[in-house]
Amino acid sequence: MMPDSALRLIICTAPDDAAAALARKLLDAELIGCANLLAGARSLYRWAGEIQDDSETVMLMECPVETTATAVAALDAAHPYEVPKILVVAPEQVNQPYLDWLRGVAPAPANEG
Repeated sequence: MMPDSALRLIICTAPDDAAAALARKLLDAELIGCANLLAGARSLYRWAGEIQDDSETVMLMECPVETTATAVAALDAAHPYEVPKILVVAPEQVNQPYLDWLRGVAPAPANEG
């Protein structure tokens, strides 16, 4: 049986040329433990009254629940978009060895955890 998840999945889209730098910034700050960058996404959306058609990278990033707010704030501050898409998903379950690893590489600050 897998425990209730104390992991959060952050989903974000970013320009292809910015995604790796954003992920590394969060990794360097130990706010996330992993980032999967799925390049080649095609995003169609309405912006400034017009339909946009852009190539983007979908970023999937995992962090412990305790670092989520700080990770989202750091991502938002560093993101090149005026209004970045940042979604936080709470998985229903996660395997304990992965959660243990994640907490080891992205520990909660002493005053938060």
